[in-house]
Amino acid sequence: FLIDKNIIEKICNAGNLSENDNVLEIGPGSGNLTECILQKNPKKFYVIEKDERLIENLNERFDNKLRIINEDILKYDLKLLCDKDFIVFGNLPYNISSQILINFINCSYSKFSIKKLIFMFQKEVADRIVSMPNQKSYSRISVIAQARCKVKKVLNAPSDIFFPKPKVDGTVLEFTPILKNK
Repeated sequence: FLIDKNIIEKICNAGNLSENDNVLEIGPGSGNLTECILQKNPKKFYVIEKDERLIENLNERFDNKLRIINEDILKYDLKLLCDKDFIVFGNLPYNISSQILINFINCSYSKFSIKKLIFMFQKEVADRIVSMPNQKSYSRISVIAQARCKVKKVLNAPSDIFFPKPKVDGTVLEFTPILKNK
């Protein structure tokens, strides 16, 4: 779980949230980033959490201030969220982060569009995503992400800002779609 309040605030601020924004958070975990996002008073706020034990904690902590969806993000049908222009946050599980990113980049739902994605990745994955042609780390995910989005590095996330501490560092990236979804 992300526990460093300074880093949480920087991630939250990267969204430039206003009261007119719809927010989706993937994997809120213990709710530390969720709390920061709620302080920005988004128009609508959804979280998708797979772990039922964490959902109990989120319900107790936030008492109906957000809509909690108990689903696997890789299986959830985003068309069920009918509002336009979501800002999506995610401290993503490193083992499925690339797949989640590709799913969101390829969103072509008529009633779901993305204003911005703010995702944390394992540092090595983030390095591949922002890699340029002629660099060794340039790959398929570099091409896909950069063809569809303006990609910007927000911050590095050293492993000691998490509990329990993972074995790898992370990096937060911001993705702004180049072509808006319909």
